Amino acid sequence: MDAQGRGRADNIDPADQWVLNPSTGEYELRLPPSGAQSGVPRPRRGAPPAAARTRSAPGRDRAATGRDREAPGRDRDAPRRDREPSGPDVPGPRRRRAESPEPPAGRRRGRNQKPKKSKTKKILLWTGGTMALVLVAATGAAYAYLKHLEGNVTTTDVGSSGKSGFSKDEAFNLLIIGTDKRTGAGNSGYGDKGSVGHADTNILLHVSKDRTNATALSIPRDLIVNIPECRTKQPDGTEKIIPGTDNVRFNTSLGQDDRNPGCTMDTVKAVTGITVDHFMMADFNAVKTLTTAVGGVEVCLAKNVDDANSHLKLSAGKHVVEGEQALAFVRTRHSFGNAGDLDRIKVQQQFIGSLVRKMSSSDTLTSPTKLIKLAEAATKALTVDTGIGSVSTLKDMALELKKVPPKNITFTTVPVIDNPAEKVHATVVVNPTTAQPVFDAIKNDVSFTAVKQKAKKEKAAEAARLKGSRSAASDVRIDIYNGGAEAGSAQETLNWLQNDEGVLKSSQLGNADAPLSKTTLEYAPDQADQARKLADLMGLSGSALKPGKSEKNSQGLPAIVLTLGKDFKGAGVPLTAPTKAPDVEKSTADKTVCAK
Repeated sequence: MDAQGRGRADNIDPADQWVLNPSTGEYELRLPPSGAQSGVPRPRRGAPPAAARTRSAPGRDRAATGRDREAPGRDRDAPRRDREPSGPDVPGPRRRRAESPEPPAGRRRGRNQKPKKSKTKKILLWTGGTMALVLVAATGAAYAYLKHLEGNVTTTDVGSSGKSGFSKDEAFNLLIIGTDKRTGAGNSGYGDKGSVGHADTNILLHVSKDRTNATALSIPRDLIVNIPECRTKQPDGTEKIIPGTDNVRFNTSLGQDDRNPGCTMDTVKAVTGITVDHFMMADFNAVKTLTTAVGGVEVCLAKNVDDANSHLKLSAGKHVVEGEQALAFVRTRHSFGNAGDLDRIKVQQQFIGSLVRKMSSSDTLTSPTKLIKLAEAATKALTVDTGIGSVSTLKDMALELKKVPPKNITFTTVPVIDNPAEKVHATVVVNPTTAQPVFDAIKNDVSFTAVKQKAKKEKAAEAARLKGSRSAASDVRIDIYNGGAEAGSAQETLNWLQNDEGVLKSSQLGNADAPLSKTTLEYAPDQADQARKLADLMGLSGSALKPGKSEKNSQGLPAIVLTLGKDFKGAGVPLTAPTKAPDVEKSTADKTVCAK
């Protein structure tokens, strides 16, 4: 008996006794009806199942009894496939149709026993499981930490004085308030003893819609203003109305008579005409903890300073200050300029610019330790309105602020003059000539630094909308909506157009579906002459005109649509938006300026 026939009975090839079971996907031993065969070999280690072995090896009897040479349905005359040399002078195997691929090498296994996983697969599975566990643990830890930070944040409900949420797609105005309230150890030398926490330092931060620029407008604490009536939420959920007060210092808009930051936000709007969306408030401790968290802030002095009031003692030149020394720096007044609050404001602006540079530096952003310290310090030190009171919202706001290049963050101050009612000048009032252009630039999202302007093509298209014929006022058919202007503005405009300008085909249709920051005029192409006439009457710029489509008025006739936005100043007051900011004294966050 040759090698190929060894261990067989009745010339039955054991290759044909291992059959694929389609139900289990395993090869099973199928013995002939005559009984069990002795010496039936199992597949060799590392070899394919017997069913896939050589069919044409020398010495085999193709016509032997019990041999099932071909799979069902196979054409005996079909050409052989999948030949590979299996050794010298040995023809390669011919696989049966629908045979399974060769299983991986492994230990011998019994019938119906699943193959054990290889060592490599075990390692991969273990590593993958470990990575999944690490990721889940990290996610859980991050969530737990965020909830921890959430518990640090203190919020104040300012009601309608602020927005209920934060939008990433709009310009926003954030009022930053520093109070003179003494809290914590080591603050006995600062502020007024027993102060309820007045608005000592005030910066209105406007961030542009396209995030190319921001303007930080300082408001002097000694500015004489009229504080409007404000509504405050009490701890028990009730509302308390606090009467307004005329001709008082701006800093009394907070703390005095139980006023909260919402009252300060309302006062800013009354003075500047700019609506404040949100606020952040900090006391003396915030300066100390934030500067310590980032490892100190660099400041520069043009001269030696030894201030007995603030206890600041520094030589001329650059220094890195943090903690108590940083607080002394921003509180020092008598050693700079004319020893007044306006000169201290300039020093504080320089300090904030340096803090911005440090917080956005790679040294801070790539240090997990500093970032965690900063997150802890910021959430513990700041009080914010409920509209931005969650950590996720504060993170979103921080990321939007980070988009603004420091070179385009402008620091300036409300233009003021000495209070003419005083013989000894201690307070200031808004400069009636130079302040309004500053307020208008901020309201209209105009940058105080050189940023990329609108493309020439876009500017030309806006200018072209105002060129062409004008219809008569009596032919202008218009529907008016209030889209964010003061209540009653739509009716006021209707009366003015009909009674003073002869636009008789006009209607007032209430509030728009959504508020707008700027007034718009929509019209169909064949109504361009009416739109140009109304633009002349109202002082609208080409950017306010929106070619597109009109709507049907109550009579079913086509009408152009005027929507009064937040920039509306009153019937008959031109709405041409400024395209360039006024020339004012300013500094930017990217440059170091030495305090004088």
